[in-house]
Amino acid sequence: MVRPLHEAALADAAAADQALARGQAVGPLHGVPVTIKVNVDVAGQPTDNGVVAFKDLMATRDNPVVAGLRRAGGIVIGRTNTPGFSMRWFTDNALHGATRNPWDAGRTPGGSSGGAAAATAAGIGAIAHGNDIAGSVRYPAYCCGLVGLRVGYGRVPAYNFTAAAAPRPISAQLMAVQGPLTRRVRDARAAFAAMAGTDPHDPRCVDLPLEGPEPPHPTRVALVSDPAGRGGVAPVVAAAVRRAGRALEAAGYAVEEVEPPELGAVADLWFAIAMDDAIAALEPAVAQYGDDGIKRALGFWRALHPARDTRHVLAALTERERLLRLWELFLVERPLVVTPVSNEPPFRVDVDLVDAETTRGLMAAQIMQLAVPVLGLPSISVPTGVVDGLPTGVQITGGRAREDLCLDAAAAVETACPMPTPIDPR
Repeated sequence: MVRPLHEAALADAAAADQALARGQAVGPLHGVPVTIKVNVDVAGQPTDNGVVAFKDLMATRDNPVVAGLRRAGGIVIGRTNTPGFSMRWFTDNALHGATRNPWDAGRTPGGSSGGAAAATAAGIGAIAHGNDIAGSVRYPAYCCGLVGLRVGYGRVPAYNFTAAAAPRPISAQLMAVQGPLTRRVRDARAAFAAMAGTDPHDPRCVDLPLEGPEPPHPTRVALVSDPAGRGGVAPVVAAAVRRAGRALEAAGYAVEEVEPPELGAVADLWFAIAMDDAIAALEPAVAQYGDDGIKRALGFWRALHPARDTRHVLAALTERERLLRLWELFLVERPLVVTPVSNEPPFRVDVDLVDAETTRGLMAAQIMQLAVPVLGLPSISVPTGVVDGLPTGVQITGGRAREDLCLDAAAAVETACPMPTPIDPR
């Protein structure tokens, strides 16, 4: 937590106590300590995004996702770290320094919500805010043994007033979402309820119920231990997927090993859509203001995916609709898909700064981190235990607006796979 807000949090807590003493109605998160990532607006605080040049970029209003947590009664106790420009699976920057994994300091806590994950795993706050365009909620949760909910498209409103002059690229509009990181599934459910809703500043969001219709029983689950059959899945990762499958079977789900349509093509679309849109829009700012880490890491991304013209992006967006239709039809029959979060255990610190070929391997391991945002589907990372001192876990993906099914299945896995935290906050 790189910007503690002790005085403001204590004042808010005192006000919360007074509201209880007066018998006032209170929200579902009344008095719950929450943390907010440094890349969204919190009134009176800089939205620095881990960049030295933005350390004084002061917000005058709360981002809608922050406002939602406050309305529910959450108390913001501080801001959490991110890599510079929030675009690595590692968390380090020239402004705040490095965040380490509380399970093993030699491993990444994930990124870009690495500060959120490390803080929550260490007992700092009960709910952490994060955001996810390429795994930035799910991967840190996996690395730190937490629950990380990537909500579906149009579920949680967000808008940075400090960035009003720079509209977001279309790929970020389609793929970037806000979501919570928590120690337990029940907390993720409560956080999601507080975050979800509408706000006129985010026209993507629609008012939908948090619970959908019951699927036919038993609920069918597709189990995928080797996404797209591309190999490279560590034995400990495949074992975690199989363990989750057994847990779901024991809970009454019908589990079968079958893969959704063209999974590899879906994941590959992330680069086709984002590299010459969101990443291309980011590159000039990185070149001007970025630290050495983000410059080097993003340089390897570009070396592996050279620039193409905008027609390539438009063709990829057209292909996205075809693939989303195929997945939605698949999810009618099998409402949930269980996969690895990452094909490897948490990466060693800064391995993305080695060379382009190493980065190619990292990208291959993150196939499920990339596939889900392309389709705008909800997905949850849930732990399955600890092996050789590191957390393991799986990702559960559902159809549009079916976060409830993801949470229900994650709760079944959690019950069968009790998870410690490195520091017990009690």
